[in-house]
Amino acid sequence: MKLLALLRALRPHQWVKNVFVLAAVAFSYGEVGRAHPADHGDVLRALEAFLAFCLGASAIYLVNDVCDVEQDRAHPTKRHRPIAAGLVGVPLALSTSVLCVAGSLLFAWLAGERGYAVVLVTAGYIALNFAYSLRLKHLVLVDAFCIAGGFLLRIEAGGLAAGAQVSHWLLLCTMFLALFLALCKRRAEIDLLGEERGNHRANLREYTVPFLDQMITVLAAVTIVNYTMYTVADETVEKFESRNLMWSVPFVVFGIARYMFLVQTSRAGGNPTRVLLGGDGMFVCNALAWAAAVAAALFVR
Repeated sequence: MKLLALLRALRPHQWVKNVFVLAAVAFSYGEVGRAHPADHGDVLRALEAFLAFCLGASAIYLVNDVCDVEQDRAHPTKRHRPIAAGLVGVPLALSTSVLCVAGSLLFAWLAGERGYAVVLVTAGYIALNFAYSLRLKHLVLVDAFCIAGGFLLRIEAGGLAAGAQVSHWLLLCTMFLALFLALCKRRAEIDLLGEERGNHRANLREYTVPFLDQMITVLAAVTIVNYTMYTVADETVEKFESRNLMWSVPFVVFGIARYMFLVQTSRAGGNPTRVLLGGDGMFVCNALAWAAAVAAALFVR
């Protein structure tokens, strides 16, 4: 029972966020003239980087839950987390976190055929998120930018591991999307906790619904425009010898609009991972359709 509780505390369902590590290599194999991935170790190293970030993220979740154990016990949903519920002790959680950090750096080392770069990026991700758990998550807007920074480091690590060039379009779109999701989560937390939100995290008292709604709208628009410009940019058309990637734009627009709808109606917008893993069937179907459109544009000539 304790082993299952510890596994829950690692939050393996959150590992889906680390697919961003694989983004650079996935898009690179759609390039004209690029060899099939079976001919190289690029994909294997990218997967090792993926595992490095999964273990690194779990280490952070354990530390975060230890730091927030008292606040989580007073939270309507977080009180069920294993550490807050008393199913996993603090010493076990911290020792497991140390093991996860060691495993994360080991996989990063295996992924870094081109030197220490992947290890340094992975260590930077872990350090940033430790700082986030201990202090930065309490600062208005800084918390959201820390989350966005973590996604950018995922992209960079995947590119370094696979030897794939990371497009500036990919970095920009990832940053805007991550900020959008982070502020959507704050919006959903305010709806859930109401006037008691400051008792769970001080900076939630400083966020206001009108401000968050304005920023969410701006970031949604910027993300859509950035992605659209990427699909029709001359360098993209030249790289893939096709304009078909633009057909994936409607799915991006629908996905962002659907997610905003979920946030506004207080249904599921506070947990993007849960939404993606089946919390909203319409969103999942749209995500799969987007993936199919992208795959068709990149690999079908």
